[in-house]
Amino acid sequence: MGWNTFTVRSRLVWRLIRLHPDAPSSLESVWISTLRSRSFELPDGSGPVSEDPYNNVVRTTVEALAAVFGGTQSLHTNALDEAIALPTNFSARIARNTQLILQQETGIPNVADPWGGSYMMEALTDELESRAQMLIREVNEFGGMSKSIYEGWPKRRIEEFSARRQARIDSGEEVVIGVNKHKVQDQDGKDDSREDKLKSRVPVRIVDTRSVRSEQMEKLKSVRSSRNNDQVASALERIRLAASGGDNLLEACVHAGEVRCTLGEISSAMEDVWGRHRASTGLVGGVYGREYSHGDEVSKVLELTRSFETRTGRRPRLLVVKLGQDGHDRGAKIIASGFSDLGFDVDIGPLFQTPAEAARQALESDVHVVGISSLAAAHRTSVPELISEVRRGGGEDMTFILGGVVPEDDFAQLKKQGVDMIFGPGTNVVNAAEKVLRHLVEVKQVAR
Repeated sequence: MGWNTFTVRSRLVWRLIRLHPDAPSSLESVWISTLRSRSFELPDGSGPVSEDPYNNVVRTTVEALAAVFGGTQSLHTNALDEAIALPTNFSARIARNTQLILQQETGIPNVADPWGGSYMMEALTDELESRAQMLIREVNEFGGMSKSIYEGWPKRRIEEFSARRQARIDSGEEVVIGVNKHKVQDQDGKDDSREDKLKSRVPVRIVDTRSVRSEQMEKLKSVRSSRNNDQVASALERIRLAASGGDNLLEACVHAGEVRCTLGEISSAMEDVWGRHRASTGLVGGVYGREYSHGDEVSKVLELTRSFETRTGRRPRLLVVKLGQDGHDRGAKIIASGFSDLGFDVDIGPLFQTPAEAARQALESDVHVVGISSLAAAHRTSVPELISEVRRGGGEDMTFILGGVVPEDDFAQLKKQGVDMIFGPGTNVVNAAEKVLRHLVEVKQVAR
């Protein structure tokens, strides 16, 4: 689900079912198949921004309205503070009530297809359908969706689009209110600094990850001590058999949950048969640089990287990492793509690394900068652990930058623990690259 109100059309699902080569031939069968299909719409992950965050309420409402007009049956609405921290009860209630107001106060759900018959909307749906069919044909030519996912094709396409869009936002070509236009200003009419804009604007939820981990460990211990472990072993073996091509796998997983198997045990049982999927960590290069329209700003940063290389004998090198169970890597891939186009050598770590694994990769690659992306509130524990591991391994001069959803209240402590720079959602990639380069030269004195 995106920000363009007129191009979010869940009814496209019905069109694709009707026109698919394997679709039922009779209209009645098509209608039955369509009724069995369910459309769930999730907002674009780039929707909420940290600057002027109450604007996110309006953004979420417009997104939700577009999805409802399109005929979605299930919907997620973002909380206003999701670009700053994990949602509070206050912000989550507003997000929930956004759906309830659309459902119970507006009368919109009483009409099956409010935009039906609109020439503009039908033309847009035709165009969207045509593009969707092109993608479906491309997937089929690739050998099917499973093979496409295994090879990382859908992920690369998403990353290319994300990099292009971020470049348009950073250059001001695509407007985001409060980020690149109509920014919050101080009393003198000047733009506030990032930290001032974040500070004390919304209530922030702080998560003590050590406490959460301890509580979860205790819960797991309690579950394992109170269940029938013979039933657990039998249920896990049933999953292995189903994963090998025997019984219904979903049914086996439901049964495993009923006898109190943990999610980790269920996943491990399937891993015993299939192995573990490793998401592609390839770099999408050239996309950000081509789309960014302010060539003079790019040229300035490229000149800095060339100067750095002349002085040190190599280009500035960045490792981008994701730690723990945080699988949201869209922002990390945008940074990797953008910094690569701006003259950095960029390495990307695999998803779900431990701090020790990321530190080992940083030391072996001899990088100048470790960029950590955090969107699941684990920064208070995982980031200091990574820095300590690197320091113990001899990387005293490395620069550490942190990006993602990090509450401003945590900034001071993180910097005491060794984080050099912190960038929130919506950061201009070109400006960030310039700041990192200047930090390497002026503070770390790498190229002096």
